[in-house]
Amino acid sequence: MSTHNIKVDDHTGTATTGHEWDGIAELNTPLPRWWLWTFYACILWAIGYWIVYPAWPIPGGFTKGMFGWSSRNEVAQNVAELQQLRAPGVAKLQAASVADIEKNPELLAIARQHGGAAFANNCAPCHGAGAQGAIGYPNLNDDDWLWGGKSADIQQTIEHGIRWDADKDTRSGAMPSFGKDGTLKADEIKNVVQYVRSLSGLPNEGGADLAKGKQIFADNCAACHGAEGKGTQEMGAPNLTDKIWLYGSDTATITNRVVNGGGGQMPAWTGRLDPVTIKALTVYVHTLGGGK
Repeated sequence: MSTHNIKVDDHTGTATTGHEWDGIAELNTPLPRWWLWTFYACILWAIGYWIVYPAWPIPGGFTKGMFGWSSRNEVAQNVAELQQLRAPGVAKLQAASVADIEKNPELLAIARQHGGAAFANNCAPCHGAGAQGAIGYPNLNDDDWLWGGKSADIQQTIEHGIRWDADKDTRSGAMPSFGKDGTLKADEIKNVVQYVRSLSGLPNEGGADLAKGKQIFADNCAACHGAEGKGTQEMGAPNLTDKIWLYGSDTATITNRVVNGGGGQMPAWTGRLDPVTIKALTVYVHTLGGGK
């Protein structure tokens, strides 16, 4: 490499830097002045930003900046302004019962707006943005309720949750593990699974004995699901005849439930959400379309 062969390139008319590699010369093409001045201005802007706003970590915290601004304070201010804006509506909701709210168009609109925001922030991760549910998470738009779809039922569920050990008033209900505990043998499980499927019109797969399955159901399952399999809301036992399946209706899924048992869980929102928000959330869920 030579650094003493500075000349003008014949093709571009640009001087070279004198650097050359294997006969290839490096052209001396510095950055445009406007680009350099823009770059220098950005450096000055960054230094000013470091001084004015929080920027650098230091022992025990970070530099606060000349303005004392922080995103946390701005969010807190925005929340306070929003609460002040909502205060009149919240006061009206606080003074009214759920039944009164649903009868009053003004209060109903306020509750649905307030409850909808609470649902999006707290419930949608499980039940879906449109409350359509998912496998293991109930659809709140239909009229199929494990624990009841009246306003009082919904409020009880929201306040105390499902199988939430931290709340002594939680709703409790779980399906026994008939296969895992040895209560039922493999052939008995096969028969009762196909009988359960037949309750909602599904075909008998594997040539199970439905008569025996019916008897097994009566002896082991009817206590919770009812003699006709229509469920018991007081126990959170689902209706097995309505073709609505929380976990799925295929043979493998139902067999797994019979063998291993289990039950869903929902947090208790008392203490996490204030009473007015719980009331608004109750109204919102009740008016989605499936409330009784």
